[in-house]
Amino acid sequence: MNRAREFSVSDVLKDGTRATIRAIRPDDRTAFLEAFRLLEQDSIYTRFFSLRNEPTAVELDRAVNVDFVHEVALVVTTNTVRGEIIIASGRYIVGEAPNTERSAEVAFMVEEDYHGRGIASRLLTHLAALARGQNLKHFEADVLSQNSPMLAVFKRCGFPVRQRRDGGVVHLTLELAANDSAAG
Repeated sequence: MNRAREFSVSDVLKDGTRATIRAIRPDDRTAFLEAFRLLEQDSIYTRFFSLRNEPTAVELDRAVNVDFVHEVALVVTTNTVRGEIIIASGRYIVGEAPNTERSAEVAFMVEEDYHGRGIASRLLTHLAALARGQNLKHFEADVLSQNSPMLAVFKRCGFPVRQRRDGGVVHLTLELAANDSAAG
């Protein structure tokens, strides 16, 4: 059994909102697109480093059809009067560099109405636990220097973090194996 593919936990956010953090599924396509359409352009830019109206059909297919070996993706959902909606997502993509410790690039997207509720931190914790289960040693992330909320998530994550600046981008490396308590 692939633990990541079957991943699902119930959670309560800082403000009391009930949420589910679970593996993305192909049938999330419509909900994922709707969640993307609700994002503000600033959020899209800080995640993708460019502006876009919505994902292409190919990008959308790739986002929801994940192999859970080379790429792991989780969504955060909550129930509203419209039913279950996606309010955030996080994913990592395993690097292919030979002869190095295994690492993955990690990224998050949280709908603006749900910022400040601890969602990115929870996603990071769960993704790190899944990554460690795949014997990954590091997460890598590129964050725009003006994205102080995301930089704060990484700073508070409980893992040793190295960072270097390259123009307006901060490159972070998280040491996943160094702190067992952070990923639990």
